[in-house]
Amino acid sequence: MLNEIELRDKLVNGKITVAVYGLGHIGSPILAAWLLSGARGIGVDIDERKVELLNKGMSPVKEPCLEEIFKRAREEGKLWATTNGVEASRRSDVKIIAVPTLLKGAEWPKNPDLSAIKLAAKNISLGLKKGDLVIVESSVPPGTTRNLVKPILEESGLKAGKDFGLAYSPERIAEGRALRDIVESYPKIIGGIDKRSTRVTSILYSQIAKKGVIEVSNDIVAEFEKLAEGIYRDVNIALANELAGLARVLGIDYDEVMAAANSQPYSHLHRPGTGVGGLCIPIYPHFLSWIAKERGLRLTLTEEARKINESMPRKIVELVVEGIKKLEIGSPKVSVLGLAFRGDVPDPRMSPTYDLLEELRRRGIDIVAVHDPFIEEDPRLDELGIPLTKNLDEALSLPNIALISTDHSIYRLKLSELFGKYRNILLVIDGRHILDVDMIPPGKGYVGIGRPWLLG
Repeated sequence: MLNEIELRDKLVNGKITVAVYGLGHIGSPILAAWLLSGARGIGVDIDERKVELLNKGMSPVKEPCLEEIFKRAREEGKLWATTNGVEASRRSDVKIIAVPTLLKGAEWPKNPDLSAIKLAAKNISLGLKKGDLVIVESSVPPGTTRNLVKPILEESGLKAGKDFGLAYSPERIAEGRALRDIVESYPKIIGGIDKRSTRVTSILYSQIAKKGVIEVSNDIVAEFEKLAEGIYRDVNIALANELAGLARVLGIDYDEVMAAANSQPYSHLHRPGTGVGGLCIPIYPHFLSWIAKERGLRLTLTEEARKINESMPRKIVELVVEGIKKLEIGSPKVSVLGLAFRGDVPDPRMSPTYDLLEELRRRGIDIVAVHDPFIEEDPRLDELGIPLTKNLDEALSLPNIALISTDHSIYRLKLSELFGKYRNILLVIDGRHILDVDMIPPGKGYVGIGRPWLLG
């Protein structure tokens, strides 16, 4: 085993090649971070378009700084992309699994879909060599690294911990700042199947993560920690949504309550909203609940919080129906503002907006358009026959109801400004509390998820 100084020198001097399996919103910034540290890189994906983009020095995903890093690495001959995961394994020293883990089934909890993990591990095993290091970074149920990945890798005839290293190190990034989060924002959590795997992974990642590394006792701790981070947020968002609903019916503003409560250092009330989307937080509760169920336990708080957040699109549409009755709107037509699951990112995956649209349709409310400044096309909206536009004037020129679903910065307007410019709008439903509520014209209506009704 190389000592710490030798390992760091190899990395900095480009003598270590890392193959990243999965070139999506997680894998691409991970690959860029290793390239920045001095490593040579191989990008691996089953999507030929992503591979083609990377081989042109272009980023497969929209993230700050990635394109510049990939372009320079290609020009220096330090980067290559392929759909051949076996060849990438043969040609690399470090293999990082960053493929998506999804859900399948309908009952609670849904089952984890680890098919992409299995495929990546199988390809790695067919090219695995003595002295290699495999790091799993995909979010997975606790025990996946040692109980699923390890046996597949050992089909190579090599033994984990003896012939090659194996560790789990969760990604801790948010879209729109992914590379910065890896390199600058947080310490890297490292948990190996043995002490040697943990140490080697830590030495390498200490050259990448400026906030350093945190070594935990094993891979299961690291896997659990990642899910616990997301579930903490899910549970607290559910609490915010529940309290916001009560604040609204009491005729007070939840935001004022939140600001006052959070002046106490032990209170960390979150913001309410139309739901929780993306391929992280909505999935993690199922992973932990699934593994708990297998062991005869039930995570009741985790389960209830997830159900509260999943119910929010329906509750928002109930506010639309309530507003239609209050204002006696005869032919309601709504435009939904925001398709992305989070503000100022171009990613609609598992966005609560989709559930909003389905509920509006179920209630027979005409949907004029969906507006999003960052998303140009969406196959799911095409299937539903709902127009998608990046032009806010176009989205708000025809409907009489505006429903804000995503907290994009472009929607940070004064309520009087919105009503003044779009006189056809009679009702505004603010699902993200993003509007500055200054005044309400006669004949108009406004409500926020945690704000009382205002009728002009």
